[in-house]
Amino acid sequence: MTFTPDSPEEQPENWHWRDGPVTPGRAVVFDMDGVLSDASRRQHYLDWPYRDWEAFFAACGDDDPIAEVARLLDCLDSELTILLLTARPLRVRPQTLGWLDRYKLRWDALIMRGWDDHGSSRLFKQRVVREFRSYGFDLALAFEDDRRNWEMFHGEGVPCVYIHSGYYD
Repeated sequence: MTFTPDSPEEQPENWHWRDGPVTPGRAVVFDMDGVLSDASRRQHYLDWPYRDWEAFFAACGDDDPIAEVARLLDCLDSELTILLLTARPLRVRPQTLGWLDRYKLRWDALIMRGWDDHGSSRLFKQRVVREFRSYGFDLALAFEDDRRNWEMFHGEGVPCVYIHSGYYD
């Protein structure tokens, strides 16, 4: 069965398919910042005491890829669906899609935080993990650099590889 909502209203606005909806099955989840994308040059926007999240996310199109993780995408079984799950806000989808295209990275779906979602990354990603499952995806593995999200994946029964980005204490 291919994920095809009965009407466009059922397609979550924050979900974007690379080449159209895919047949749900085994999938691997990747975070973006600190896992696929090296956001270290943007970290100064988040220095204490003032965190400028707007500028931090606006500059996401200028990141370099993390070469080893980008290579890992190419090594994974072609039958696996690649789900990119990021807490980046939907307003930077054009920069994110441009970045993915520029570096020719493999992916099937990009799920970003919705327009009015200002909650924690952990709660957002937990909700989406449950949505993935309700659509029929079998989450075989995840890659994450935030220990809170790593713990959430494990709590949801999804094996998760922690990648130390250095962005979190």
